[in-house]
Amino acid sequence: MLKAKKKRLESKGWKVGTVADFLNLSESEAMYVELKVVLSRLLKKQRIKSKLTQIELAKIVKSSQSRVAKMEAGDPSVSLDLLVRSLLTLKTTKSELARAISFPQDI
Repeated sequence: MLKAKKKRLESKGWKVGTVADFLNLSESEAMYVELKVVLSRLLKKQRIKSKLTQIELAKIVKSSQSRVAKMEAGDPSVSLDLLVRSLLTLKTTKSELARAISFPQDI
């Protein structure tokens, strides 16, 4: 956020902070959430790059379309194991995974 915008909001009584501050997350909890979000975004990117629908990916990973949608949305019920296995199924390389989990990240 731009400093000017932050200052303007704070002058009007708004409290500006991070999601981790708002949810009172420890540093490790915040990193875990960020990791799941990054992997979720990468999964969607890789699925689209592979020209697969959510239904097609679901069949490949022996899951359901709704589960794939939850994976791509970063749903907390989705395990890191399922995300990583799905990414590897889409032929995501070790270097792509390493790049994805290095912070900060733009995917």
